[in-house]
Amino acid sequence: MDVNCEGCAGCCLDWRPLADGVLNHERQGPREPLDDTYNLALLRRDEVRAFVEAGLADALVPRLWTAGDDGVTVDGIDLASIAGRPAFGVGLRKVPKPVAPFDHEPSWLSTCVFLDPSTLQCRIHDDELYPETCRTYPGTNLLLDVETECERVEREYSGWRLLDDDPPADTEPLFDPGALGTAVFAHPDPGRIADAVERLSEGESTRKDRAEFVAIAAAASPGTVAIADEYYERTLERALDAGSWVGAAIEKWESLERNGEADPSLATSVEGERGAPPTPGWESVGSDHRD
Repeated sequence: MDVNCEGCAGCCLDWRPLADGVLNHERQGPREPLDDTYNLALLRRDEVRAFVEAGLADALVPRLWTAGDDGVTVDGIDLASIAGRPAFGVGLRKVPKPVAPFDHEPSWLSTCVFLDPSTLQCRIHDDELYPETCRTYPGTNLLLDVETECERVEREYSGWRLLDDDPPADTEPLFDPGALGTAVFAHPDPGRIADAVERLSEGESTRKDRAEFVAIAAAASPGTVAIADEYYERTLERALDAGSWVGAAIEKWESLERNGEADPSLATSVEGERGAPPTPGWESVGSDHRD
C-alpha cells in the first residue's frame, strides 16, 4: 500500500468544513455513532492498556452507538448493546487545532491529539503505541471495498493520494467475529454511566466519564462480556490520575480556539514545550509516501 500523505492528514482530522461536497462519516460497523466525531481512530484492548501504562489515558475517549430495533435505554437514549449492556469502543481524542491541509489557509479543525499542526505528521508514527487502525489505514477500507479518505480528498482536490490500492497483508477488520472484548466492549452497569451518555453525545465528556470506559475496556475479557474487577479498579485509578502532555495541550488548544488566531506554529509552545515527541518534517523523511 502506498499513499501520499504530505499536506493532507485527511484521515486524522475533520475536514468537512473545507469540503464542497457532502462527506459522510467513516463507518465501521452497522450502528450510528452517538457522537459526531469524524475519523475517530478506534483501538483494540491491548492498545488501550498500552496507552494507560504509558500514562496517556487522557488521550482516549469512548464511543457509543445508537440502537436499531433493539438495545438498551440509558438516560432516555437508546444505545446499541450486547447482552443488555451498552456497547462501546475506545479511540484517540480529537481537539480543535490550527491546521492548513490541502494548501488551505490555517483554520481551527477537530484534529487527532497526536497530529502536529505544523508538519501534519503523527507524533507517534512508528512508535510502539502507534495504533493498528492508523498503521494499516486505509487497508481496512480497501479490504472491505469501502471508499477511503484518500479518495475523498482526491475527489475534492487535485492530485493523487491513494497510489497503490493493495491493503497490507496483515490488515484485519476491527469489527470481525472476534471483536467482543478486543475492540468492542460492553459496560456492565448502565446506571453508572447514565450521566455520562448525554455528555458523550455532545462531545463534552469529563475526565471521570472517559476514565470509566477506558478502565472497563482495559479490563475486558476477549470473547465475553466479563470484566476483571481488580484490573478495572487499578486501571480506573491510573486513568483518573493521568496528566500527560496530551491532556495539558488539549486544555490550551480549547482556550486558544476561543480567543486566538489559527496559527499552526503554536504547536511548538502548546505541545512541544509540554513534552510532545517531535515529528521529522517531510524534508527529513525524504519522501511524501508511506506504507
